Amino acid sequence: VTGGFFVYAQVLRFAALELACSTICRRNTTAVSKYAGPLLTIEVHKTLLAARDAGQAALQCSLDLGRSQTEVVLHADDWQWHDCRYPYPAVCKDRTIYYWAGDGFEAAARFSNSLIKLVPTTWGPPTFEIDGIKMLPTAQVSPYADAERKVALIQPRGKVILDTCGGLGYFAAWCLKGLAKQVLSYEKNEDVLWLRSLNPWSPVTGGGLTLTLGDIAGQIATLPGQSIDAILHDPPRFGTAGELYSQVFYDQLARVLRRKGGMFHYTGAPNKLTSGRDVPNEVVKRLRLAGFVAELNGDGVLAVKK
Repeated sequence: VTGGFFVYAQVLRFAALELACSTICRRNTTAVSKYAGPLLTIEVHKTLLAARDAGQAALQCSLDLGRSQTEVVLHADDWQWHDCRYPYPAVCKDRTIYYWAGDGFEAAARFSNSLIKLVPTTWGPPTFEIDGIKMLPTAQVSPYADAERKVALIQPRGKVILDTCGGLGYFAAWCLKGLAKQVLSYEKNEDVLWLRSLNPWSPVTGGGLTLTLGDIAGQIATLPGQSIDAILHDPPRFGTAGELYSQVFYDQLARVLRRKGGMFHYTGAPNKLTSGRDVPNEVVKRLRLAGFVAELNGDGVLAVKK
C-alpha cells in the first residue's frame, strides 16, 4: 500500500479500531478491545534508523513492547510491517510510547482531569503515570513480574478474586494465569482503560475477567457479603486516595471476604520523615480492627480474615 491510498487505508483502519476500542457498558461492566498496530519507543526508533543507515533491507525487532519479535522491511523514507508502510517519526521522545493514529505516530497519553501516560521500562512491560507519579514499581523489578509475586501470595487457583484498582491489569493477568475461577476488577479512570487497550501486556476482558468502570470505594457496597475468596488491593498513594485506606472501606473488604480469605494490600514504602506518617503500620492496625490477621510483607500488607 503506497501513496495517498496508504494514508486513506490507514485512516479507515484506525477509525475502525477506535470504534472497536470504545467502552461497551452492560450493567457497569466494560469490554476493552485491543489495539493491534505497532508500538514505538525511542530505543526501537533508533534501532530502525541505524539498520536503515547501515543498508539493511530488513530487521528483527519488537513492536509490542517486548512480547514478541517480528520482521520489519526497511525503506529510505518508511518501513513496512504486516503489508502496511509507516513513516519514520520526525520526533521520538524518551520515556514515551507511540501508537499509530492513522496519519502518524502519537504518544500514548491523554489529559482529561489528569495527565495519564503509558511509560516504557527496560523490562518490556510498561508502567503508567498520573500527573508524573509512577503507579507501578520498575526500579528493581519488572512491574509484570512484581504482580506475579504478589498474586502468588493469595493463591488464586479456583478462587473468586476482587481486584479493587485494576490499573493496567497485571494483577488480573496473573490471576487468570493462576487459574482463578473469576476476577472482578474495578477501574474508575476511563483514560487508564484506554491505556489498557494499547498495552499488549494487559489482559483482554471476558472469560474469567469482568472489568467494571467504577470507583471501588462506592461499588464495594453492591457486592454480596462473603462472596469473595481473595482480594488484591493496589490503591493510589494515601495522599490522593485516602478513602481506600479508611476503616470504613476495610470494614467493607472484611464484609465481602469469606472467612480465612487472603488479601494483599499494596502500600509502597513512603518516607516516614517526609510524609509524617507510617502508612504501612497504620494499614495493619486498621485491618486488625476490621477482623484481619495482618502483617507487613515487602512493599505491602498480607492479611487473612479471621
